[in-house]
Amino acid sequence: MSPQSSTTLPDIQKTPDVRNIAIDKVGVRGVQYPIAVMDRERKLQHTIGDFTLTVDLPAEFKGTHMSRFLEALSEHGQEISGEALPILLQSLRERLHAAAAHVVVTFPFFITKKAPVTGKEGMMPFTCGFDAEINGKVKIGLYLKIPVATLCPCSKEISQYGAHNQRGWVTVNIKPSGHIWLEEVIDMVEASASCALYPVLKRPDEKFVTEKAYENPRFVEDLVREVALRFDQDERISGYSVEVENEESIHAHNAYAYLARGM
Repeated sequence: MSPQSSTTLPDIQKTPDVRNIAIDKVGVRGVQYPIAVMDRERKLQHTIGDFTLTVDLPAEFKGTHMSRFLEALSEHGQEISGEALPILLQSLRERLHAAAAHVVVTFPFFITKKAPVTGKEGMMPFTCGFDAEINGKVKIGLYLKIPVATLCPCSKEISQYGAHNQRGWVTVNIKPSGHIWLEEVIDMVEASASCALYPVLKRPDEKFVTEKAYENPRFVEDLVREVALRFDQDERISGYSVEVENEESIHAHNAYAYLARGM
């Protein structure tokens, strides 16, 4: 007996649904795929993207065709950028006969960083991503999660010597109005902290970063405001949110702050 072709097999997804409830987003999540993103130093950087691909589903349809999301991603190629994402979004809309499509992708982005005194090099990973949708018009946002060092201003003020410090995580979502490098955003966030982090530190570098953090104490409130000031001065950023969480070294809890403008 010969196997049935796809044209003769029943298509349950296309059967009517009588519950009359539309679904905002339906699709696939956790799709890992090799991608190439823009790199200020090397033009392109090859990495691995973790994708969520969705479309809207009208009330009259029972389901969507999950395989078509993977087909669209496979045929799109590896480039992920502000110029390439609208093409992928339109492909999803057309393949799935949808009014809206949404692509979220996160990926590790690596920067070569030199230690501040010795110049020793190492690779520093940052979690970055894009949040793109088409629903009448295309909207694309940037996502970055950046680790930094912070030193407590209160501890420095009240202690006879020393001050407690910790690793902080700065998460930003940006609505760009022009091209902005991921590295530029990382630079702005690191400049707002007590000190940047480095993958390789020798003893002269440790001395430098310890003293720099001590000279630049930051509460989480200070850090979100400093990042906001830098974003406000950049005409390529039309909206943003900034979230800071410090992994406190002397408390059993974390310190947290958040602000948003124009999102």
